[in-house]
Amino acid sequence: QVQLVESGGGLVQAGGSLRLSCAASGLTFSRCPMGWFRQPPGKEREFVAGITWGGRAIYYVDAVKGRFTISRDNAKSTVYLQMNSLKPEDTAIYYCAARNTYDDLSIREYEYNYWGRGTQVTVSS
Repeated sequence: QVQLVESGGGLVQAGGSLRLSCAASGLTFSRCPMGWFRQPPGKEREFVAGITWGGRAIYYVDAVKGRFTISRDNAKSTVYLQMNSLKPEDTAIYYCAARNTYDDLSIREYEYNYWGRGTQVTVSS
């Protein structure tokens, strides 16, 4: 059974930093593209960042470029999202997601096969 468990969310002031982690089990993590999505209050879930299974290609949504960094440790089956210079508009539930083995990196929510339950990030002004 595939499990993705996010951690690291919390309350932070604007300008602060958080690092989210997503621990995966039940899948060949080192061969799966991974993504981070977020759902702000009252809005639809949106793509934030993605990384290929080998870590050679990374993509960010424009709103977080230069502030967020996605990375992965295949030995630990964990993907990270380092979030710096946080803004109130970054407030959302953050989800990690995995595609199937050897799939391409995608920004499309429907192309991800496995999802975590999410972790709340709240940025106060």
